[in-house]
Amino acid sequence: MTRETRHSTISRRTMLQALGVAAVGAPLTVFAQGRCIRSYGTPDCNTDPIPPVFAPTGWKTAGLDHLTFDVANYRKEAAFYMALMGWTLRSDNGREAVLDIGDWASVILREAPLSVFPTTGGFGGRAPAKAIVRTFCFVIEPWDAKEVAAELRTRGLTPVADNGPGGFESFHVKDPDGFDLQISNGNGLAKARRTAPAHATWNVPAPFASTGWRTVWLDHLSFGVSNYKRSASFYCNLLGWKPTYDEGSQNECLMGEVGDIIIRGGNVLSHAFGRPGPQGRIDHISFGIQPWDTDKVKAALEARHLPARVDTSTGDEIHVAAFQSYHTFTPNGYNLQVSHTTHDTRLTLSNAVRPKPTK
Repeated sequence: MTRETRHSTISRRTMLQALGVAAVGAPLTVFAQGRCIRSYGTPDCNTDPIPPVFAPTGWKTAGLDHLTFDVANYRKEAAFYMALMGWTLRSDNGREAVLDIGDWASVILREAPLSVFPTTGGFGGRAPAKAIVRTFCFVIEPWDAKEVAAELRTRGLTPVADNGPGGFESFHVKDPDGFDLQISNGNGLAKARRTAPAHATWNVPAPFASTGWRTVWLDHLSFGVSNYKRSASFYCNLLGWKPTYDEGSQNECLMGEVGDIIIRGGNVLSHAFGRPGPQGRIDHISFGIQPWDTDKVKAALEARHLPARVDTSTGDEIHVAAFQSYHTFTPNGYNLQVSHTTHDTRLTLSNAVRPKPTK
């Protein structure tokens, strides 16, 4: 990148953050960052802290056991992720498939009736997705089941035990919006990925030729909530997550070495708080993939007749943007994002969009 190009990129980002307009030739996409990036510091984007929802537990998030989706057609969804993202099949029992993402995460795709999916509110004019994230399960440390349950009850939560073979222990609790959070001791899929690599086979045809991509990082979960300040406080104090910035409508948090999450929603310090909005909904997930080549990734998506919608979050042209990604959609209509982000570059997005106070 030339010296002149670097200066041009910075100028566009500065204009977006300070003036709330896009530079010529770099319009904001519908996937741009939160609304307060363009009105940072206004009364409706109050970044003052709120009192913690409860005292920190001292726990840390040590791993991601699994994400669980309800989908209308789980086998089509599984075949898609295997061919596009390089995920591997662990099991298929006729009702759900378990896929491993390398050795660091798993996804459970459960068949669900059409009646459980919304009929309105599709993204960007599309029909509503027939895929919903129902729960996420994290490994925490230290683990002692009795002590963990006691700490949860002390904080006003109601733990429901969910144990399994091989010494797996876990509890389900509800977060402030009623979303199902599961915490575990690491003896479930997290252990299986280390000790028994996935090697199941099936006769479901691939939807297209494999891309050869590897999914290397959980770039971010996009988590819509009713009160992002409360939810960020809940998860950071419960699971030891670390915030990166409070923008006024969202807070990006680091989930230990697992990945990042953007907690988005209403601002309790805004006079407009209380407007209807998403509550406890992961509306899209961004995964870092390798190898990354801006043009080749786009071409690979389009060759498979998949949309490749640019998202740089700042509105910069993708070839010079600090954050580079594309959005596409799965067979069940879920909004899937692929980016160039890895563990070592995990702060790229938060650094690019972190609001700068205007002088």
